[in-house]
Amino acid sequence: MNEQPEELEKLPFDEALKRLEAIVAQLESGNLSLEESLLAFETGMRLNKLCSGKLAEAEKKIEVLVENAAGEWNWSERK
Repeated sequence: MNEQPEELEKLPFDEALKRLEAIVAQLESGNLSLEESLLAFETGMRLNKLCSGKLAEAEKKIEVLVENAAGEWNWSERK
């Protein structure tokens, strides 16, 4: 649960979301100690930021595809 930020950043979106959901369930259960809860919360916040960033990136890519009537895959325009 106390993974390093570098390890978390390598996770694909689906795995990060799955871990975030598991952390939320653990926190909601109330079975963690204060220290465990703080570690879980910190990891959850990192995962939330990661997932939000990946979603924002996907949204930008979709915008490029919609705007580009020719269907060219030029992601460098929006980075």
